[in-house]
Amino acid sequence: MESKELLERSRHKNKTTSREFIQLIFKNFQECHGDRLGYDDPAVIGGIGFLDNLPVTVIGIEKGHDLASNMQVNFGQAYPEGYRKALRLMKQGEKFNRPIVTFINTPGAFCGVDAESRGQGIAIADNLLFLADVKVPVVAIIIGEGGSGGALALALGDKVWVLEFSFYAILSPEGFAAILYKDATKAQEAAKLMQLSPEELLQGQVVDKIIPETSGKRNLTSAEVAEIIQKQLIDEISQLQKLSPEELVEKRYERFRKF
Repeated sequence: MESKELLERSRHKNKTTSREFIQLIFKNFQECHGDRLGYDDPAVIGGIGFLDNLPVTVIGIEKGHDLASNMQVNFGQAYPEGYRKALRLMKQGEKFNRPIVTFINTPGAFCGVDAESRGQGIAIADNLLFLADVKVPVVAIIIGEGGSGGALALALGDKVWVLEFSFYAILSPEGFAAILYKDATKAQEAAKLMQLSPEELLQGQVVDKIIPETSGKRNLTSAEVAEIIQKQLIDEISQLQKLSPEELVEKRYERFRKF
């Protein structure tokens, strides 16, 4: 797939959002709010739902479909309180032995002065430290953009999946182009060098599975993609639950250590 098409489709305004996938995949989802420090970041949604009959902790980075809804969630760029909310929910999930499922669609964590002053870097680092040692299964799914540490903060899982028209990279192609070429308009050239397509990610073992969004020449509906994810999550988590907590942590360590 050409990098131009991949970037356009991964960022398309009609891309299924985290909230929409959560509603389609999980039953009786109950959203939780706040980081317990006085803030609630709408860019990060999370709570408890049922995968078939299994209670799970679900967290997603949210984007909208138009300007108004994107502004409400800061275009999917979470503040530190969003990552602290996610950490609170992940700790709760471990406490009650619930698997964790994350949906990721972000160009990166918000890098404004106010976010940095409130501890953006340490918030992301705390998430990574916790996920590295969490004793329950974690499946991370990149459903659009997977940019930089803002994506990695929810993607350090036992399994990492990516949708067919999504990408995962150390930073946005525009940011990479601005550094490499001193010209952000050369994003497509940068994307080729970054090897961020699902096929390249799978070949490099950065991700474990590509979730299809097409069948032949037909685009699958949100409900059809959600059904594929649901079935594969049920199978994957049932396999991961056969491992002891110590085995989960060791295999997760081995997975990321090879990079």
